[in-house]
Amino acid sequence: MRASIIISAVVAALVGFGGSLAVILAATEAVGATQAQTGSWVAALCISMMATSAILSIRHKMPIITAWSTPGAALIAASSGIGFEAAVGAFLFAAVLVLVTASFRVVAELIERIPAALASAMLAGVLFEFVVAIFEHAATVPALVLPLIAGFLILRLFSAMWAVLGVLALGIGLSFMLGMLEPVESLQISKLVWVTPAFDLPVMLGLGLPLYLVTMASQNLPGFAVLRASGYQAPTRSILGVTGIASVLSAFGGAHTSNLAAITASICTGPDTHPDPDKRWLTGPVYALTYAVLAVFGASLVGMFASFPPALVATVAGVALLGPFIGAASAGFGTKEHLFPAALTFVVTVSGVSVFGIGAAFWGLVAGLLALGLERLKR
Repeated sequence: MRASIIISAVVAALVGFGGSLAVILAATEAVGATQAQTGSWVAALCISMMATSAILSIRHKMPIITAWSTPGAALIAASSGIGFEAAVGAFLFAAVLVLVTASFRVVAELIERIPAALASAMLAGVLFEFVVAIFEHAATVPALVLPLIAGFLILRLFSAMWAVLGVLALGIGLSFMLGMLEPVESLQISKLVWVTPAFDLPVMLGLGLPLYLVTMASQNLPGFAVLRASGYQAPTRSILGVTGIASVLSAFGGAHTSNLAAITASICTGPDTHPDPDKRWLTGPVYALTYAVLAVFGASLVGMFASFPPALVATVAGVALLGPFIGAASAGFGTKEHLFPAALTFVVTVSGVSVFGIGAAFWGLVAGLLALGLERLKR
């Protein structure tokens, strides 16, 4: 057990947790979760990361690192008019779709036939408002947000992953100096809260289906690519099966989808972690232990974020999602072949249109697929 294994695993967990917790909190607020339900949501996710990373890494002797779906959380945060129980029903629906994908190869093939450009354009449309929100808050609270933007631009020159945590640390200090921090509650131990889901068909189609597609397209598929790039033959069906089961179980604690990590996984899969590829799987158990600690104290971390000014939370969420937005936009508009369908998908998604109670992300994908089908008929 090299020190580099421990450092890589702990850094990956802290970057993944701290860099996207603000997005999770935005999602919980959008669906009306109480503070207890929010703490349960975060704790259930941490437990899921702990269990899935440990099981998959030990079973397959590979550095299989899991994460929660940050783009999925952004999708939830962009929704409106959805109750918490109905949202959990959509989470369960998305988890079941992951299990179906793991069980039936034909379903995976159908999903793979959806052009990546359209799925990426839908994701870019979802993330757009979070990136724009940075500058909206810059206009209202310039003393806080403008220094954070400047700090982010400088820090990302050295490390894009650490830049988000740097912005968070800088933001806490500035908020304290400006007298914008609310009192922080005492240390709390996380508690899981049982949630009985409500199955609302429009919510399942408008939130659950896009959540599944975003998770597959922007988390699982890049995660498989990271493993392949490091020389590992990813056990696709096993990973989808384990994360799918974990997503089903954690949904009853209020949590959304668990999946294969992509960006943070790269911290644990390269030669800097260990020169011997057969030893890198040890990062999995260490990563799991780190998330076990985060699961215990997740409620306190949620309370700490609740004490931050909204402009700080929005800015941290925005800079955390800036990289995924750039990646999604590049993939969506990077090829001429699907340019118009991708643009239509993006525009409809950004519009926020809701028909029959079904959200804009679903209709954006439908519009893009329709445009693509018409183009192919013309050929």
